[in-house]
Amino acid sequence: MQTVNGVTLYRADPPSEPRGALIVIHEIWGLVDHIKDVADRYAAEGYLVFAPDLLSDVGVTPEIGLELFAMMNEPDEEKRTANQPRLREAFGQSRSPEFAATAVTKLTAIVDALETEPGIDGKVGVLGFCFGGSYSFALAEADPRVKAAVPFYGGAQPGEVGSIRCPVLAFYGETDTPLIDGLPGIEAAMTDAGVDFTAKIYADAGHAFFNDTNPRTFDPAAAGDAWSRSLEFLAANLGE
Repeated sequence: MQTVNGVTLYRADPPSEPRGALIVIHEIWGLVDHIKDVADRYAAEGYLVFAPDLLSDVGVTPEIGLELFAMMNEPDEEKRTANQPRLREAFGQSRSPEFAATAVTKLTAIVDALETEPGIDGKVGVLGFCFGGSYSFALAEADPRVKAAVPFYGGAQPGEVGSIRCPVLAFYGETDTPLIDGLPGIEAAMTDAGVDFTAKIYADAGHAFFNDTNPRTFDPAAAGDAWSRSLEFLAANLGE
């Protein structure tokens, strides 16, 4: 872990000259080991990866995130219901407009840092999951230097995508009803704004289908296909 431009992050370096840079944004559980593993996997494919910690400052450290993750995935429904107040309390600050503004400022500061790294030459993309998927949309909207965005099951509002200038490849699970219900509005807004937007929906998969630490949601077939598609997309838009 290190601090870059005031942001605490995990850095994963490629084995040789980078083919580009990637910001990997964690789920609502924070910068847990699963996200570090994802960062390492993309680094092994040739990308310099910065994975920022956006939630420790509001109390969701990786350790607490794992505790909350266990609460959310408690197999006993009665215990899971009893955990809801604790979960709402823990995530309350992350839902405020002030938090959102600060998070985007941190992410643009990471773009600043990546642009100074040798061999990057402006080839910066963003990829994130759930909470991080939403902030992938947000960073692409806020910063025209982002050349590619890959949100995994991230939320966005139609009115918040009009300034996106990079191609977007978004992944969804078919049974993730809230996001699927909102997708037509996002697609229409992207079309109106002239954004190169592709949505890939996986039949029978749900939310968090890529998270291989969650046996309740992980879908190996969907995750494997999304991994391959993300690599093809990043190679095409960040360059070889």
